[in-house]
Amino acid sequence: MSRAEITILGSVTDATIPPRNSASDEASTYSLDDDLALAIELADAADAISRDRFTAMDLVVTTKPDRTPVTDADQAVERAIRALLAERRPNDGILGEEYGTAGSTVRQWIIDPIDGTAGFLRGVQIWGTLISLAVDGIPVVGVVSSPALGKRWWARAGAGAWSSDERTPDAAPRRLQVSGVPTLADASLSYNSIQQWDQTGHLEELVVLSRSVWRTRAYGDMWSYMLLAEGVLDIVAEFDLKPYDMSALAPIVQEAGGTFTSADGLEGPWHGSSLATNGLLHAATLEVLRASAAGTAGTARHG
Repeated sequence: MSRAEITILGSVTDATIPPRNSASDEASTYSLDDDLALAIELADAADAISRDRFTAMDLVVTTKPDRTPVTDADQAVERAIRALLAERRPNDGILGEEYGTAGSTVRQWIIDPIDGTAGFLRGVQIWGTLISLAVDGIPVVGVVSSPALGKRWWARAGAGAWSSDERTPDAAPRRLQVSGVPTLADASLSYNSIQQWDQTGHLEELVVLSRSVWRTRAYGDMWSYMLLAEGVLDIVAEFDLKPYDMSALAPIVQEAGGTFTSADGLEGPWHGSSLATNGLLHAATLEVLRASAAGTAGTARHG
């Protein structure tokens, strides 16, 4: 069975979302099950490229104007996804990390061809392709595919979050559920890096939050959020993010029972930061971040 043939579990036959102010009546004929099936097909195409280029001796690495690295694999994956979308959803818009925005934002596919490029180019296995569909700015389909880890995670609004593992190809997809940890003192926190929080002026918040929880680790990139959705972690928080870093993650976390906002509590992947929790810890985590940020601001004013 190909990965594109994974059963879309938890489907609802009337799951079509009619876009408001749609530029095309055709767009409203696609159900979210159709869109999720296409997203999985796009992930299959992406994996075929990225798996082949991972640890390739002739991998081409360049630096973008924002001083972040990009490889020929990032670019090839996004081109392949864009080509398939142009064929299968010609009236939908696209926002991609490497080639920008095109078309409508009513139904917009949001793509990070390789999340974790810095690790990818060094041979670290924690990376993946992030594919999302946002309708009127709300991510309703999300697929995260990590061929180096041999795992894939997916969700669509109202149908739960699921994962598959290449190590057990005959097993049924596993439904995801966040943890039931109710207190910060018992919680496990993951973030991307100390440098990320420091360079964005939030190091003190990280220090205070780390003192409030049981355990901290920097698993990094998309994997932290998938571990949260699996119930292994309880809190993930990051700064200096773009919509394509977050859009595919949000529906997976939410459909697993978690909560996904910005670090200051705003909904959606549009605010430059993320806070994902098991839901039980969200208000308490926001309170710690806000209190420590206010304390830092007060110190700066009176320093």
